Amino acid sequence: MKKNTSKEVKKYSHLSFEEREEITIGLEKGLKQCEIAKIIGRNPGTVSRELRRNKYVAVKFKYRASMAQIRADYRNKESHQRQRIPNKRLRRFICKYLYKGYSPEIITAMAVERNKRWKTNHETIYQWIYKDRKDLIICLTKCHKKRRKRGTENKKRSKIPNRIMIEKRHEHINLRSRIGHWEIDTAVSRMSKEAIMVLVERKTRFTIIKKLKAKTALAMHYATVKSFKTLPPKVRKSFTYDNGLENALHELTNKKLGTKSYFCNPYHSWEKGTVENIIGIIRRFYPKKTDWKKVSQCDLNKVARYINNRPMKLLRFKTPYQVFVALAS
Repeated sequence: MKKNTSKEVKKYSHLSFEEREEITIGLEKGLKQCEIAKIIGRNPGTVSRELRRNKYVAVKFKYRASMAQIRADYRNKESHQRQRIPNKRLRRFICKYLYKGYSPEIITAMAVERNKRWKTNHETIYQWIYKDRKDLIICLTKCHKKRRKRGTENKKRSKIPNRIMIEKRHEHINLRSRIGHWEIDTAVSRMSKEAIMVLVERKTRFTIIKKLKAKTALAMHYATVKSFKTLPPKVRKSFTYDNGLENALHELTNKKLGTKSYFCNPYHSWEKGTVENIIGIIRRFYPKKTDWKKVSQCDLNKVARYINNRPMKLLRFKTPYQVFVALAS
């Protein structure tokens, strides 16, 4: 007897609702499983498994197509949901450093160094926290109760005149090879109209924090000019903004200080990630819902001194103040 050497691959498909209806009709007629299988063109074992897995004992005929379809769909959905971070040792490792205040990005890098078999990324950790371990949300720097959707839906056209987008920024600014290029952002509160303006020098991470009476373009302009008027031109070359309307007077600021301005793309906050990280540090002192009206400029100066006198690894464990003074002189 010759062996079948054909390379045909058998394709398997799940039972359809119509086939399940044929099984129900066949059972009502009293047909045997092999006879039902012949009618629907399936193997008798398929019919046998279907009746064993999806029979419904609460009805007269013990099998109904509608209930069988619901059970099959649910089982199929559950089978495609993989457990996030199945490795127990990795989960304990993540929890340990989340409690220490480390971000998921840092934990991911540390996990790879600890054990090369631990495969994860920061997005998986975020999903695991918000899906399975909501008690760990409090350990995140920005502990939102619900994870915000990422995307650029419903973009509004900016009303800021004559923007130069970040793609046209000079390469030496991107490489942080020269001093004098700043990122600027604001932190607001629902408790009052007051806000704070944060400026961070890209190369040295030197930080300036100023209180604003309101998050308006005029207040931003006056605060920026006042902060930089006494500084030498060497350390005031450009500002990188987001697309908030409080930055609408950027041309007037450039005229007063002799600077240039660049703008991030809408919803691309990571393009000015340095100032975003510094605001995260400020939030440790003044969390969200802080009433900025009750915070004085003297208090903000103390936070700025803390940041500027804290050694940083990327500065070879020198402080931003030390590096800024050395390069500015």
